[in-house]
Formats: sequence, C-alpha cells, structure tokens
Amino acid sequence: MSTSSTAPDPRRGRNWDALAAIIAALIGILALLVSGYTAYVQRQQVRAQVWPYLMTANYDTESAIKLLNKGVGPAIVKSMRVLVDGKPQHGWRQVTTALGLEHVPLRTSTITDNVISGGEVVQMLVFGDADAYHRFRKESASRSGIEICYCSTLDDCWVYDAVDPAARATQKQVDSCPVLDETEAFAD
Repeated sequence: MSTSSTAPDPRRGRNWDALAAIIAALIGILALLVSGYTAYVQRQQVRAQVWPYLMTANYDTESAIKLLNKGVGPAIVKSMRVLVDGKPQHGWRQVTTALGLEHVPLRTSTITDNVISGGEVVQMLVFGDADAYHRFRKESASRSGIEICYCSTLDDCWVYDAVDPAARATQKQVDSCPVLDETEAFAD
C-alpha cells in the first residue's frame, strides 16, 4: 500500500517566518541609525549652546586691556602665556617692567584657572593714568603677545593666539590645553 505525503515540500514554498525576521532586523537597524543621528544632532546643538569665544580688547577711554567672552557659554581658562620679546613673563608687573614701565599704577585680574561666563568682560589690566596706558600700548604693540587656552563645559578646547604682534590674533581648536611648566605659565 502506498501512502502519499500531504506535507508541503520545504524547498518549494516561501518561509514567511524568515522573511518577517529579516524585515524586523532591517527596521531595527534603521531605528538604530536614526537614533544615532538624532544623538549626533543633539550633541551639536548642546555644543553650540555652551560655546565660548575669548578675545582681548583695548579700551582706550578706560586705560584698560580687557578679556571678553564673546561666546554664549562659559570659558574655563586652563593656561595662559604672556611673552615680551619672546620671553615668558609670570605676572603683569614683570610685563610692565620688561617693557620699561617699572613703576606704573595698575590693577590686575587673575585669568588663569578662572571661569569667564558667556558675555562677561574681565578687566585684565587697568592703568592708573592714561599716559602709562598709552606707553604700554606703544611698547607692547611690537614686543609682546598673549596666548590663552580655554575649554567649554563639554571639554572642547581652543587656543586664543596673539603671540606674534605682527600677525592677527587667531582661534584654533585643540584636543586639550597643554600643562605649562613654571617657566612659561602666567600667574596673574
């Protein structure tokens, strides 16, 4: 007696379960890609919201040199160098002395290891009289420079570089701020 098999031949029909699994996997991968892209866009938006931008400015009417944070987020100042004739100085008094202005009346603010809020203006150096300020500007224009390394709250870091008096100040992004040794670090 012959028995006929009524079971379907597995080689002939479609396996709907396998097709559904492949489609589910593709949808999962697409969802993962969309999620990753959304996280990237959100990170860029947060970076823009905490972006600092430091620069120095001369205020002739106030006989002052100021540090401005033109960005929207706080700038965490990690290190600062001030050079006169290519030699590092450790404080504003040394800077004025190196420029031949020994006994000028001045007030200073500490910048290194400080946080400068978005939009904040710090009076870095204020002269007691306009004559001393103008002499400082004249002498420092071709002989001195400043470099400030600072980071955002997300640890994105930049260097404000105005070391070369003949060149325009620049901003460049860096991986991290260098740790300066005692001979190069500015303390004020």
